[in-house]
Amino acid sequence: MATYQTDEEQVEAIKKWWKENGKSVIGGIALGLLVVGGGKGWMEYSRVQAENSSNLYESFSQAARGEDPAAAAQRADQLIADSGKSTYAAFAALEMAKLQYQAGDKEKARQQLQWVVDNTGEQAIKQLAQLRLANLLLDMDKPDEAGALAQSVSQGGFAGEFNVLKGDIALAKGDKEAARQAWQKALDQGAADVTGLRMKLTSVGG
Repeated sequence: MATYQTDEEQVEAIKKWWKENGKSVIGGIALGLLVVGGGKGWMEYSRVQAENSSNLYESFSQAARGEDPAAAAQRADQLIADSGKSTYAAFAALEMAKLQYQAGDKEKARQQLQWVVDNTGEQAIKQLAQLRLANLLLDMDKPDEAGALAQSVSQGGFAGEFNVLKGDIALAKGDKEAARQAWQKALDQGAADVTGLRMKLTSVGG
């Protein structure tokens, strides 16, 4: 499934997030250093919370890599409950969606992806979740829902991948010309899987 073709997507999303938010994060830290009294207490609390979330995410990742789905699910649920607005929680939900899809439970995977869309405050991560969710909807034979989602989102750095998806949706509906146009646009926008994209274009006369 194209949704999970490359695990590097999450790394790319983190890079995009830092590019978009790094300055504000640094600015927030600098401002925090100017605050005394209660501000110092809040900074220490935030540091401890971030450290706990980091440790729990590492524990989740180990369970996921060790093919222990029960432990991975338990730790992901705990991470979401303890720090649901954190980037760690969002990535845990993305990974759980992948594991649930691989286990054949597409509906649970859909729920995890929708949770990320609804709860993350980071635009790049939200776009990644929307892209995966739309691909999953197409895989679940819901091309209209997938198309509506693909048309409605702010695509950001994933514009090429969204156009790959639009081409897939068009082909699923039997519109080869629309598929060709979308895939050509994706190629022009630098979509990741160039070889696969060229093969798609060839299949529709591109």
